[in-house]
Amino acid sequence: MAEETWSGEFYCVKCKAKREATGRVEVSEKGTKMAKGKCPECGTNLNRILGKA
Repeated sequence: MAEETWSGEFYCVKCKAKREATGRVEVSEKGTKMAKGKCPECGTNLNRILGKA
């Protein structure tokens, strides 16, 4: 099975701005889907909650 990815807007806390990025989708312990990526400007880890799995 191929790794699921998500492309869209993340909010970078360090830059204090919205950034377009692509991240891999993971499911947390609570069953929530989250996209995790890297900021293209500063390299900070980005998280975006996508909803229930």
